[in-house]
Amino acid sequence: MLTKTGRILKSKLFIGFLLGIITIFSIHKAVDYTSSDPFCTSCHIHPHATVSWKRSTHYDNRNGIVVHCVECHLPTGGVSYYTEKMRLGLQDIFGVVFKEPSQFNWDEKSRLDHAVTYTYKESCLRCHQNLFPLTLSKKGEEAHLHYSQNPGQIRCINCHLYVGHYSEQAQQVGAFGKTEKKPAGVYAKPAAMEKFENFTEFIPGSRVKFDMIAIPGGTFKMGSPPSEPYRDEDEGPVRTVQISPFWIGKVEVTWDEYEAFYRQTAAEGRTGTRRIYAQKVSTPDAITGATPPYGNPDQRWGKGARPAITMTHHAATVYCRWLSKVTGKKYRLPTEAEWEYACRGGTESSYFFPGDVKKFTGKRFLNKIVGVDTAVINRYVIYAENSKGKTAEPWQVKPNPCGLLNMSGNVWEFCSDWYSPQAYARNAGEKIVADPTGPKKGTGHVVRGGSFKSDAVDVRSAARDYTRHDDWLVTDPQIPKSIWWYSDCIDVGFRVVCEYEGGKIK
Repeated sequence: MLTKTGRILKSKLFIGFLLGIITIFSIHKAVDYTSSDPFCTSCHIHPHATVSWKRSTHYDNRNGIVVHCVECHLPTGGVSYYTEKMRLGLQDIFGVVFKEPSQFNWDEKSRLDHAVTYTYKESCLRCHQNLFPLTLSKKGEEAHLHYSQNPGQIRCINCHLYVGHYSEQAQQVGAFGKTEKKPAGVYAKPAAMEKFENFTEFIPGSRVKFDMIAIPGGTFKMGSPPSEPYRDEDEGPVRTVQISPFWIGKVEVTWDEYEAFYRQTAAEGRTGTRRIYAQKVSTPDAITGATPPYGNPDQRWGKGARPAITMTHHAATVYCRWLSKVTGKKYRLPTEAEWEYACRGGTESSYFFPGDVKKFTGKRFLNKIVGVDTAVINRYVIYAENSKGKTAEPWQVKPNPCGLLNMSGNVWEFCSDWYSPQAYARNAGEKIVADPTGPKKGTGHVVRGGSFKSDAVDVRSAARDYTRHDDWLVTDPQIPKSIWWYSDCIDVGFRVVCEYEGGKIK
């Protein structure tokens, strides 16, 4: 027989066992309840999440299959399932209590760079185990083959961003470059100039025109001194550069301008990547046009006067050659020296407008607490603090001293120079460097000006960066990859320069 102590211990063990069962059951029920779709939507601060989900193929499909919130937005199981569930739950509660949902930029939050933090590749593959079903299109086969060969670099959501949450704009693919059959009021001739002054260029056969600003020749200090806050080493040493006169676009090349090129070169045939590689042509025909983009090159922000983006450096160069042919002038990309000379407009400070980098930047610890000073910079620059995560039309900012718009911000701009971190040191012994064109070769080209994604540090007049061709084509499934369009870069564009030589237009 059990002793009294044994009976008490047995009772405690039994009660503990029952409490354990009840606790586990309660936790399980709580997890089930808090993982239900109604619970998720009850406190989810994203106002469009439920409607867009119910319009997506994860809810509205002919098979009647419903993919629930947690099946995409939580890991497939294990400890990470509960820790991530707790993190997201606390984040939503914090948002409901302390933030105003109307102040969020939901368009930006719905884009790929944010969406990847809320979806899991393993969750996708749990349902979509067969990547090559019989009904898969040729385009889909290429994409899935590329994915299977690069599992560490590409995630399902890179291509299937709007599968779980429907987007009306995302369905509008394939309209790039299309226009009415016979546009009325097209320009018959390009601009005629007889002297060195600002002019408006007309693209023959289109209704497109754009302004070119005359930049007188002169000398300036190129680069940034060691005392400039947040400078990079590749911005020095400072050197004195002499620049010959030239014209430069008042604004970055717009979608209107780039689509005119795309349409007019369509009649002469597209130069595909396979053809370029097969012929082993290092410099393809200047006139044959770009192949169609793989998706929405404008990111559904609109085209028109917004800066053209996602084209490669090669595409920008071919555009300049085409523009030269149809206008009879010599258009090209600016050299890095020409670009900085035009950007500065006679100034020698960090920006072409008054202001302190330390007050503008979000990288400074104090500014992360008290906020950045945007009163002045917002008037001149479209950058991370005011862009709402997308490009803007040029007239939203004030011009620089030369009358140019968006020399800082909006989109990075291609230069003709190859990039080298030691580019300025090559001429360190020369008192004055005349019209430098950069290194003779390299692996990336210089880009300047910063973009709508940039911190204030990267929109300084001396700030430099360079193209990352392979990184910007990671999700392009084509073999070989496109020479015309970047699949993974949405904030680089370009503006054009027109050459002038001693009273003669080139």
